[in-house]
Amino acid sequence: MSSAGRGPSPASGVLAEIRSLAGPLTGAQDLDRLVERCAGARFVAVGEASHGTHEYYRWRALLSRRLIEEHGFSWIGVEGDWPDCWRLNRWVRGRDEQHLDAREVLAGFGRWPTWMWANEEVAEFLDWLRAENARRPEPEQVGFYGLDVYSLWDSLREIIAWLEANAAEALPAALQAWECFVPFHEDPHEYARSTRIVPESCEADVVALLAEVRRRTTDRTEGDPAALDAVLNAMVAADAERYYRSMVRGDRQSWNVRDEHMADTAELLSRHHGPGARGLVWEHNSHVGDARATDMFDAGLVNVGQLLRERHVARDVVLVGMAGWTGTVVAAESWGAAEEVLAVPEARSGSAEDLLHRALGEPAALVFGRDRTGGWLSGRFGHRAIGVVYRPWREAGNYVPTRMGERYDALLWFEETSALRPLRHEPPPEEPELETEPWGV
Repeated sequence: MSSAGRGPSPASGVLAEIRSLAGPLTGAQDLDRLVERCAGARFVAVGEASHGTHEYYRWRALLSRRLIEEHGFSWIGVEGDWPDCWRLNRWVRGRDEQHLDAREVLAGFGRWPTWMWANEEVAEFLDWLRAENARRPEPEQVGFYGLDVYSLWDSLREIIAWLEANAAEALPAALQAWECFVPFHEDPHEYARSTRIVPESCEADVVALLAEVRRRTTDRTEGDPAALDAVLNAMVAADAERYYRSMVRGDRQSWNVRDEHMADTAELLSRHHGPGARGLVWEHNSHVGDARATDMFDAGLVNVGQLLRERHVARDVVLVGMAGWTGTVVAAESWGAAEEVLAVPEARSGSAEDLLHRALGEPAALVFGRDRTGGWLSGRFGHRAIGVVYRPWREAGNYVPTRMGERYDALLWFEETSALRPLRHEPPPEEPELETEPWGV
């Protein structure tokens, strides 16, 4: 309300706009508007503002369950390694390791940070997904896949195993690629650093391997899951080699290599699941929310949400973000360190989260309409992003300048969040763990 002789402050209009977009968020039924918005899309990308928050994982799972049950979504692609997630895919489809439960299967995740997938929230969803798939005929089962690019050596091993079983005469190409990497002891940093000194790389070998595997699997991937696995592992090997070379040189384009790979993998999975297939993408907000609505664009960076929008008509892509005001989170204070439950301070004054808190004061689902010209949707506000490494005392560096109405189509808001529940404590790395996040973000 305005004071005597003065009009309302600019903030009052922004707060009213936020309230007009928001609905309650207390149970799965409160997702009705968002489910309706997502129902006809080919790709629904669901972000999270951290990789260690219970509420983000829980509500992502609730939204995904409804889209699978009510609208026929048939695959999920996550920010995880292809080989590890392929094992989960086989398990939720009832094909392998059925004597194990979800927690035992997730114990196979060994790459830091293991808590990102080996946690109670993911285990509960996978238990549900396996039971759901058990009720479906095989062609209608829901797949669970990894979109990420880090698993260079694991993927090479999988390719060699597939060729041994299916095309032994093509093994020389795989072994040549493997032998090129052998001197670097499965350390991507050692490999990438070597290419700075001697401008020779294994690029030609992995690209030739990718071409050979694609040739061997032409017209086989639809009816042969092992052939699909081989093709994706070959894609990972080729893109991971390029990613690590770029990253160690301090090239910010390493971010683009990674996100382009993830978007390309999502496209391939969509085609694999057939005409009209609908899929879910689970990743951090930094990958899901359209980069063109942030300062990433000014740095020449792209991301998965942007690429999906650019490749498809507007109705086929829905981008959903998440945000919170305060609480706790699982993260580490440095790369490769043990996980901790860290306090998340109240959002900074003037940030998008601060305005959401002032306007709402309780959890909410905000669904954006066609008109996004309002002060909050079109304005530029800091939007908090917490990574697997988090230092609360350096909070100012965690805010990404963002136009919310351009970055997302909807937002799930939480006042107070809690840390997710890892299945085990992060084991100490056998060797020093070096950072593999892209530079410049």
